[in-house]
Amino acid sequence: MVLCWASFPGSEDSISAASASDVQDRLSSLELRVQQQEDEITVMKAALADVLRRLALSEDTAATGKKQTSTKGHNPLREAYSMSCIPNGSSSSRKPSHRDRDSSTVSVTRKDTFSSAAKRHKDPVISQEGDYIKMFMRGRPITMFIPADVENYEDVRTELPPERLKLEWAYGYRGKDCRANVYLLPTGESVYFIASVVVLFNYEERTQRHYLGHTDSVKCLAVHPDKIRIATGQIAGVDKDGRPLQPHVRVWDSVSLSTLQVIGLGTFERGVGSLAFSKADSGTHLAVIDDCNDHMLTVWDWQKKSKIAEIKSTNEVVLVVEFHPTDANTIVTCGKSHIFFWTWAGTSLARKQGIFGKYEKPKFVQCLAFLNNGDILTGDSGGIMLIWSRSTVEPAPGKGPKGAYQISRQIKAHDGSVFTLCQMRNGTLLTGGGKDHKIILWDHDLNPERDIEVPDQYGTIRAVAEGKGEQFLVGTSRNFILRGTFNDGFQVEVQGHTDELWGLASHPFKDLFLTCAQDRQVCLWNSVDHSLEWTRLLDEHGHCADFHPSGAVVAIGTHSGKWYALDAETRDLVAIHTDGNEQLSVMRFSVDGTLLAVGSHDNFIYLHTVLEKGRKYTRCGKCIGHSSYITHLDWSPDNKFIMSNSGDYEILYWDIPNGCKYIRNRSECKDIDWATYTCVLGYHVFGHDHYSFPCAYVHACIIPHPCEREKVRQGECTVHVSVDEGPYSVGLLPGGTLFTWLRVLEHVDRTLNQIKLVVYTYLADVIAGVVKCLCSSNSAVIPNNTEHANPPKYKKGNKKLTDITMSNVKVLNINVYDGVSRTSG
Repeated sequence: MVLCWASFPGSEDSISAASASDVQDRLSSLELRVQQQEDEITVMKAALADVLRRLALSEDTAATGKKQTSTKGHNPLREAYSMSCIPNGSSSSRKPSHRDRDSSTVSVTRKDTFSSAAKRHKDPVISQEGDYIKMFMRGRPITMFIPADVENYEDVRTELPPERLKLEWAYGYRGKDCRANVYLLPTGESVYFIASVVVLFNYEERTQRHYLGHTDSVKCLAVHPDKIRIATGQIAGVDKDGRPLQPHVRVWDSVSLSTLQVIGLGTFERGVGSLAFSKADSGTHLAVIDDCNDHMLTVWDWQKKSKIAEIKSTNEVVLVVEFHPTDANTIVTCGKSHIFFWTWAGTSLARKQGIFGKYEKPKFVQCLAFLNNGDILTGDSGGIMLIWSRSTVEPAPGKGPKGAYQISRQIKAHDGSVFTLCQMRNGTLLTGGGKDHKIILWDHDLNPERDIEVPDQYGTIRAVAEGKGEQFLVGTSRNFILRGTFNDGFQVEVQGHTDELWGLASHPFKDLFLTCAQDRQVCLWNSVDHSLEWTRLLDEHGHCADFHPSGAVVAIGTHSGKWYALDAETRDLVAIHTDGNEQLSVMRFSVDGTLLAVGSHDNFIYLHTVLEKGRKYTRCGKCIGHSSYITHLDWSPDNKFIMSNSGDYEILYWDIPNGCKYIRNRSECKDIDWATYTCVLGYHVFGHDHYSFPCAYVHACIIPHPCEREKVRQGECTVHVSVDEGPYSVGLLPGGTLFTWLRVLEHVDRTLNQIKLVVYTYLADVIAGVVKCLCSSNSAVIPNNTEHANPPKYKKGNKKLTDITMSNVKVLNINVYDGVSRTSG
């Protein structure tokens, strides 16, 4: 037998190459399977944690029910003290640990702030005859006459009620000036932020939970690889005494809402612009970019609260920071006209700038993502996606160092900018465009598969996140969060105003409330299912509002003196009138709806007769006498008198039947009953001015009718408190539901223009909104509109009257105190 062998050049090399390729494919497949298993474990951990939370909540509810059942002889108020009431959002039963020391320090600081303000504030003086009390605001004396049925002022002092407030709902989302701030957790909750509240919203169950640890507006958010822990960064601010609140990052548990760590106090400047957890080492480290001129990049071991490395990044805007998912020593940042690749070794950070070479350099590198093979994908303001691959060969002289990232591929993705990238679990990619409003699905080879366009009314795309199944979440520039699929389109999940929110009015007998804002939108909301009933665009900015007692018409005041009357059902325009040429700050219908009082920044109160259930108006008088703009006013039940406050802390009374005459002898008015009590100055509410906040910072309050207080005592009521960069308004719905607008002017970032409405469970008799105001602007306070034509009179000197003060040190820091005796807690 003769065997013949033929020799083929390179055959051994080909076999070897094929073998190596096969091994590489198998390794990639194994890595993918491992990653999928890790994802499944993460989901199981999160689901287990959520089950444990629900079991604990169920046990607490059952224990509370048993306790209430065993109580005899009286009907106690419901206990509303819960996790969301504690400064860091944690449960009241949890023992404080060393990781909560920073949170407790912040709380102690707040208490010290309250007491120091009270010490500096001049105490009120009671006359020797005991017929009036004189208090001082900014050096100006304010005299309040004590009602005749109060024989001894000291006898009306009472103990503090034990009840607390629990945050129930927050309306709105901050999408206008933020990015990549919507995520879906394995528990089925969407996490996002609004003002200083981080919201965890379960769309299917229509429930919200809230992390309330921040002291000022949240700017960015990152989710830990375990999908349970979350990091949020806030901007700098000032407290009510003008002292700075330092920007910092809070790492917290999304199941228990407890703060795990507070990072960067005294390190960051202006605010935290972007942050990210490491991935290759299971989230041990945290990278942060602050908002100072040099945009400092810091790396932290967040569990030890230690800063490992720090370096100046660039003077240009930095939009994103991310850790490489497989290379623990690589960090990537991008922003205006740059992308930097950082090598992190110990305490040092070395920067390599991305070279665009023959490709056009974009104005902004807007976003980045990591592909399965370790390459980096960026999207820019020109609509281009670039793939950056690490070079493994020796480059030509002058072409950059070995191992540098270089552009290997360019893809035209969108008309306009590529604003966000979302890497899906199955390896596909979602991109969101700016100008073209499109969301595009890309396959593993980055070929476009499907696309869908977000309707124009929702705004441009700011964030995209993977949802359940085929669903995805979209955050937009008009503060919408949408849930959508490529087959079924979009559903609105969250929405809010897009500019400063100023006016609020509660419906007299339905669970509805209306808001108006600088965006010229008027919105009617359902407070039961937290949905939007209708919206209408006005010609001017809305500043205040009030419903006619019939509920058929709502009046809305604007910044120019013009006001509108709209049909509350059809939103049709009923009437247009003008009172002066300055901003209208408060509108108030009389109890029977036959008169309308309009308070203006021209220092006048305009009176109108009302016919046809709010559809016809005729001016009938004007109250002249205030030396500053009108802030609040209230009617007497018989329509004969008006009590009003002004920007220079005046308390004036007006005789309406006698030609809107100013009543000079104010002692004659001390026993007048008022249909509503929304004025922040006066005997019935002056207690909050001295032991909670200086009176100059009190901008909204309301006292429910006695008939509503009984519902409150039985635990049947809900308080609705809305917070925004606008002024301050309060309104009460039937059943004791209260709404308040508060303006937090101390925020450094004046671009925060989204709606921030929060809802609290109401378990006290008297509500007062107390916030710091660094300027003299005020807004309307909505009255206690009620279905009763002749509401019961107040029983002055009632020892059970209590007030609740609300501070903007957090979103709302709640104190309970006695409105008459000035006892604080």
